[in-house]
Amino acid sequence: MSSGNKPRGCILCQKVNDSLDHDRENLVVYRGQTGFICLNLYPYTNGHLMVSPYLHTGSLEALDDATQLELMHLVTLGARLLRKVMNPAGYNIGINLGKAAGAGVDDHVHIHVVPRWEGDTNFMPIIGETRVMPELLVETRDKLAAMAPLVLGAALGS
Repeated sequence: MSSGNKPRGCILCQKVNDSLDHDRENLVVYRGQTGFICLNLYPYTNGHLMVSPYLHTGSLEALDDATQLELMHLVTLGARLLRKVMNPAGYNIGINLGKAAGAGVDDHVHIHVVPRWEGDTNFMPIIGETRVMPELLVETRDKLAAMAPLVLGAALGS
């Protein structure tokens, strides 16, 4: 999808307001009580996740304590899922608030969880203005979503 064909409205709200039956095509990996994990449609690297609240807001201050806490738990879950499925050497985790800070979606808070490997950058983004992904996003989503119950069970001691 080119930037000229962006859907109207908030893409994050569209993903989670759609039927649960569409989580696969919407790249939703996991739904929590107050937030969710999805794959970034325009990833920096394979496995690039976004953690977001259900509440449509561009402000961290608008999130209650329970939502803020769950978002951090979801960031941790996302990192655990990536470690189990993709075994990255590290992560970039961050929040861009507002267009001036580089937010592509500036009206809905989201936290990026980007898996990183030694030497994972190459010349393609510079020369070809494109990124090379080793598998389809939906395949990555399926692997991560399938691992979520196992990782959650292990975290809960079951």
